[in-house]
Amino acid sequence: MLRVRGTEIVDSENRPVRLRGACVGGWMNMENFINGYPGNESGVRRAAAKILGPAKAEFLFDRWLDYFFADEDAVFLKSCGANVVRLALNYRHFERDSDPYRYLEKGFERLARAVKACERAGLYVILDLHSVQGWQNTDWHSDNSSRHSLLWEHPHFQERFVALWRELARRYKGSNAIAGYNLMNEPVSGAPNGRFTAKYQTDWETFNKLYRRAVEAVREVDADHIIFLEGDYFSTNFDKLDPPFAPNLVYSSHIYSFAGLLPGKYPGRFRDKVWNKKYMAEVVENHQGTKFTRQYRVPLWVGEFGSIYVGGAADAPYRLRALDDQLSAFEQNRIHWTIWTYKDVGVMGLTTVDPHSEYMERMRPVLRAKKTLGVDGWLEKGKSVTPVHKAVEKLAGIAERAIRDPDFDRLSTRTYLSQALQAGFFGSLMQPAFARRFEGLSEAQIDKVMQSFAFKNCRVHKELVDVLKKYWQG
Repeated sequence: MLRVRGTEIVDSENRPVRLRGACVGGWMNMENFINGYPGNESGVRRAAAKILGPAKAEFLFDRWLDYFFADEDAVFLKSCGANVVRLALNYRHFERDSDPYRYLEKGFERLARAVKACERAGLYVILDLHSVQGWQNTDWHSDNSSRHSLLWEHPHFQERFVALWRELARRYKGSNAIAGYNLMNEPVSGAPNGRFTAKYQTDWETFNKLYRRAVEAVREVDADHIIFLEGDYFSTNFDKLDPPFAPNLVYSSHIYSFAGLLPGKYPGRFRDKVWNKKYMAEVVENHQGTKFTRQYRVPLWVGEFGSIYVGGAADAPYRLRALDDQLSAFEQNRIHWTIWTYKDVGVMGLTTVDPHSEYMERMRPVLRAKKTLGVDGWLEKGKSVTPVHKAVEKLAGIAERAIRDPDFDRLSTRTYLSQALQAGFFGSLMQPAFARRFEGLSEAQIDKVMQSFAFKNCRVHKELVDVLKKYWQG
């Protein structure tokens, strides 16, 4: 079992352990750009249940998860040199909103199988609550289509969040396979209505209080495992985060670089900055998470980072070079890290679904419509402007001229109008069309389609894995 010793993480024999691995997104917390569906997970599940019937829809999603992450995936990661996986979890697998506090054994059993698979392969596991009751942020990756973050305002959701962690800790107390508990992915406490501006302010009082309550709840049943705490504002803001208040705490930041996300040559100019190896190192060293952990002499784990490869073969070498320089900066600062994400439909995964697989062929019309409507903002960074983007820009301008507020933030208005209209409204409109791609299929046929996600049928992004191996095996 791992524990914290000063600035290090050590094992039971006091040997330092550097956690280096990958996140498994798109599994027990699905995401549109990872899995290839439109909108948010609970919405697409509802559409499938309505069109296919509840039983067949449940079969579809069960098979999806069965093939998405299994023993073969854990063995592959270990063979590459990784020593940890971060499993992204949606609370809906463990508890229904209609029946709170009554926990669902089916979800716990699926999680237990994955932990065992990782244990057999020799991998540590970090349990990451990626989607929290009431939503900890306003984005799709917390399974949120409402653009409202209710966790921070409603004691009911906070109580359920704390109680679920107490239950998870009770079940995994004493497990040497568990590296620790990542309490909450990318919290955003200060903008419950889904709009952030230059004057955005974290609700530090509520934020720190909830963290303390959750840590206390875990410690009531599990005194040993590491607890990972992320900063606010998508794990980037540590400004008034409480100093370490308990033993065995590790702090976590997420560091996505523009040089990894936007098209263009690297080294080169991205968002008015010249990005190169020196500047990448400065970004890492000056990140609030790095400064916070350096000040309080505790370990830092970068729970997410990564590059996007949808720009094509000509673009990929630049994104890989940026990633290599970022990893070098992590190593120079002795940072623990897990890259986002292990598997997807061809965006940023170490392994990707074969573009000629049955799933991708069946989804072709849906994927074209997603691109036309720009419903996956994660894929639209720096891409060509579509008529929908132009319409959103025009609407933002109309709002600015009509409101005439000196504090009007046109950039944030355009950004969140785009998210609400494209990812939210258009995404939800597309969900029945996605479900109908499975209409009329037997369970055997659905099973065959979902085998597209099995490791043996996926492609390994060799160039990306080769970069990671330099550090996983170093």
